[in-house]
Amino acid sequence: MTERRRAILSGSTFEEQIGYARAVVDGDWVHVSGTTGFDYPTMTISDDVVTQAEQCLRNIEAALAEAGGTLADVVRVRYLLPEREDFEPCWPVLRRHFGPVRPAATMQVCGLADPRMKIEIEVTARRSAA
Repeated sequence: MTERRRAILSGSTFEEQIGYARAVVDGDWVHVSGTTGFDYPTMTISDDVVTQAEQCLRNIEAALAEAGGTLADVVRVRYLLPEREDFEPCWPVLRRHFGPVRPAATMQVCGLADPRMKIEIEVTARRSAA
């Protein structure tokens, strides 16, 4: 399954404006950029942090699928939130997606690029040899 470096784009306007890829495949590794709760085709975002977390994970799943992987391949996840108290409401969503996988995880409180963003999720995955 090993392949050379390949960029995966989601169509987000941020990728073009800032100059990055949604994900980069490097051999069996997939590095997914910090991903927010924007619905990329419409470039809209919910005001609700839990809804944003769900959309983050849909966006990440799409990038991983294009790379030949799934959320089950995630070995590292980073959660970035501007407000600490917004993290706990997201736990059921995160547990549903990552509970069986148990990746290494970090949560950090920090500012995000757009004030509408309430959560950003970054993952690293190692594609299973199939």
